Amino acid sequence: MRIGVISDTHGLLRPKAEQQLAGVAHIVHAGDIGRPDVIAGLRRIAPVAAIRGNVDTGHWAEGYPDTKMVRLGGCLIYVVHDLRDMQLDPTSCGVDVVISGHSHRARIETIQGVLYLNPGSAGPRRFNLPATLAILETTKCGLRPSIHDLGCASTG
Repeated sequence: MRIGVISDTHGLLRPKAEQQLAGVAHIVHAGDIGRPDVIAGLRRIAPVAAIRGNVDTGHWAEGYPDTKMVRLGGCLIYVVHDLRDMQLDPTSCGVDVVISGHSHRARIETIQGVLYLNPGSAGPRRFNLPATLAILETTKCGLRPSIHDLGCASTG
């Protein structure tokens, strides 16, 4: 199963992000959505599990939780916008993957058998960081995360 992982869109759904996500079975958005039409655009590609981030303060964002636990491709995935807000021990809870955003820095790291995946920011470029998203493949042999640079100019 291929899962698209995106975060920190800040109201911008880039055509290149839509192209990279084409064909995924599910999309996880780790917060800082920015505008409701971002989720509507992602839902045209695949079902979406989304949480709200610190910039998602409008009335439209009230229906999104702060964290979410989802099971996809046989994996238990915990989604939190800012890792500092994580209020569980993923190892003792049987979590396979922790997906986060907020830092705008892409990260793939395994700690105590748990994959930590931050897709980076797919929205407007900030902090001289590239615009990125991630694809998480679940296979019989395990998890295969990859970061995809959207190769975009500074704003779009």
